[in-house]
Amino acid sequence: MIRSLRLARAGRSLSLVRPANAPALALPAPRYAPCSAPHRGQYRYMSLAVPNSGLDANPSKAEAIGAPAVDPGKGKVWDDVDEAVKDIKSGSLLLSAGFGLCGTAETIIEAMKRRTDLTDLTGVSNNAGDGVYGLAPLVQAKQIKKMILSYVGTNKNLQDAYLAGQVALELCPQGTIAERLRSAAAGMPGFFTRTGAGTFVETGEIPQLWSKKVEGEKQTVIEPGVKKSVQDFDGRRYIFEPALHGDVGILRAWKVDKAGNCVFRYTTRAFAGLVARASKLTIVEAENIVEIGEISPMDVDLPGIYIDRIVQATAPKRIELLTVSEEDKGAESDSSQASTDSKKAAAQERRIRIAKRAAKELPDGSYCNLGVGMPVLAANYLTPGTNVWLQSENGILGMGPYPTRDQVDADVINAGKETVTLVPGASVFDSSESFGMIRGGHVDVSILGAMEVSANGDLANYMIPGKLVKGMGGAMDLVSNPDNTKIIVVTDLVDKHGKPKVVAQCSLPLTGVRCVSRIITDLAVFDVDRENGGLTLVEVWNGSSVEEVKSKVGCEIKVAENLGSF
Repeated sequence: MIRSLRLARAGRSLSLVRPANAPALALPAPRYAPCSAPHRGQYRYMSLAVPNSGLDANPSKAEAIGAPAVDPGKGKVWDDVDEAVKDIKSGSLLLSAGFGLCGTAETIIEAMKRRTDLTDLTGVSNNAGDGVYGLAPLVQAKQIKKMILSYVGTNKNLQDAYLAGQVALELCPQGTIAERLRSAAAGMPGFFTRTGAGTFVETGEIPQLWSKKVEGEKQTVIEPGVKKSVQDFDGRRYIFEPALHGDVGILRAWKVDKAGNCVFRYTTRAFAGLVARASKLTIVEAENIVEIGEISPMDVDLPGIYIDRIVQATAPKRIELLTVSEEDKGAESDSSQASTDSKKAAAQERRIRIAKRAAKELPDGSYCNLGVGMPVLAANYLTPGTNVWLQSENGILGMGPYPTRDQVDADVINAGKETVTLVPGASVFDSSESFGMIRGGHVDVSILGAMEVSANGDLANYMIPGKLVKGMGGAMDLVSNPDNTKIIVVTDLVDKHGKPKVVAQCSLPLTGVRCVSRIITDLAVFDVDRENGGLTLVEVWNGSSVEEVKSKVGCEIKVAENLGSF
């Protein structure tokens, strides 16, 4: 006998099936008829009006009725993590959740490393750890032969191994990885995206594998990048990205019941659900394993259908970059400031100057994404009375300032892997949701750093071939819709060698094509004509001059009639 109210469609009318023994409702007498089998003895009421649900409506009396289709005593729990990974095959495509070290499955990774027979893995993750934790142990043990990732970042071991021809890398934009996983989970072959169009991602000019580095010999490309199919939609260029189907997916969750339902804390959800949904075999390590029914249906972040095995998390969580507020640094900050040499002090003064000017580009109430480093400093210099919603591409809308030491939470980090806080009204979500906001043009302003930026608005900021392989992270996604999101670049006018960073054409691999609308530097502010090309000098720093600015750019510039200053 059904013991809950069931909604069904009867023609165009919404009908309500009421079990004979359910608690009585105040039902109108005229409009009902006996139900046919298999619900004989029950009654169907047509177009029934019921009160709206109040704030005390949860949990519903309709919850926890009947029996779950899993042994409630053990469910999907494995007592031994080594047994849980024992049948993973060499050559598997391994999907690994986590952002930096936030949400990485350290317990499972340690168990996989103990399997010395497990080799030739292809790893897929936003990044491959910090060089010590995350997927780094599997890379260093040569169990992973190839990484598909968006960001190498501070993992110098991985960068050096790639440049030496010891490991293959496929650099893929962060939002594209998320959507490739989502496509696999949804049974789609892939998707078209503006992200990466017109760059080396489209043309396949980022080598995946170099020949081994031998002194005195020139390296050659062993495995080139993959050239993407291109198609125009509504006059815009899109590239096709294939789905990413994993053989094995590993993730970490805060709370998991024995049926596999998962709850993620804050920014640990970045790739967790995506990895689970796109994998043939999914193993989750749980900080807390609870009984079936202890997680309310409304609180489930990932349904148990996507989880095959549950193990207890035993490895501690890691914070990649513990960052606290200036006020909390106290004497430590004062002593470090005193020891700073004049060159570093001058660089810091320029950064603050740029950040203060960039803050004026953030309207009150707007939704903004501020890149790692100098861009994020702009939030410290907002005009009094101005408040903005800061979006962090790893899954925060409503990012707050750096925490005090007692506010630090390993599961609340920004896109730079730094510990942060959340403002009242903030929300957290996964990377698919995050980059949907970004690519869809729902973010009003995005501020990024640059290695080079051209007079046409082209941006280069993720690699120097043969020397530096930082990775594009989310930058290519952030600049993919410049008609709806204003893209602003902040940078010094020249690099540390005195070479112009504002140039006629970029010499480095592009992050985006004709995407930048405004350039803010330590000496000047430029507007970019993205359609026709060309820069207009609109503001000059009070300590500089038009002549100095012209001498330090690598292209022709116009000067605005009403030239401003800052």
